[in-house]
Amino acid sequence: MTSTDRLSPYAALEDKLGYSFRDPTLCETALTHRSWMNETLQTDRSDNERLEFLGDSVLSLAISDMLMRRYPEHPEGELSKARSALVNEAGLARVSDDLLLGQWIFLGRGEEQAGGRQKRSLLSNALEALLGAVYLDGGFAAAMQVVERLFQPALADTPASTARDFKSRLQEVSQACLQTAPSYTVVAEHGPDHDKTFEVAISLGDREYGRARGKSKKEAQQNAAEMALAALQAERGDS
Repeated sequence: MTSTDRLSPYAALEDKLGYSFRDPTLCETALTHRSWMNETLQTDRSDNERLEFLGDSVLSLAISDMLMRRYPEHPEGELSKARSALVNEAGLARVSDDLLLGQWIFLGRGEEQAGGRQKRSLLSNALEALLGAVYLDGGFAAAMQVVERLFQPALADTPASTARDFKSRLQEVSQACLQTAPSYTVVAEHGPDHDKTFEVAISLGDREYGRARGKSKKEAQQNAAEMALAALQAERGDS
């Protein structure tokens, strides 16, 4: 079934996903941020956090399968680095941007005014929730097809043997250009102990170059290093 076989409020998004929901309420739930629930006090609807939890595992398995098939001779360590490069917050946010996902999310007024539709953490969480919704609606085969559709371009640009290590690259660039090493500081921890998200600030010298989140301190540091690298490259006029 395609999104043209029936009317759907999410038809344009489904076209980009390459999947049409049999149960549109699953898609709706995946797009519902808790700030919207808190402000509207809806009782017949849930936020997307449980679907995000499920989608995180679905995505990890799907990407692992893609990497195993693409690189049959590569060791576990290289595959793990490549997977991290694809499914970290920055990678998920890029896919979310391609989907124009921000415009679909149900946000509370406060989160909306705070720029929630552009927040990388919020977008990546919503994308994971969508994948969890696809899994519940159509099974793992359907979810796998969506992941392949969305992540195949990035996978092609991420050879397992040269998986991006933003921290190492930033170390080299900052030493060469600024004669200083990056400093990483955990500034906040969000969520319960079993599903914690870490927020890390990155500084070069006396200047903070940004803050990023991740499911682990290491992932948050990699995301922050990617932000700092982009800022340095812009300052130097690099392409």
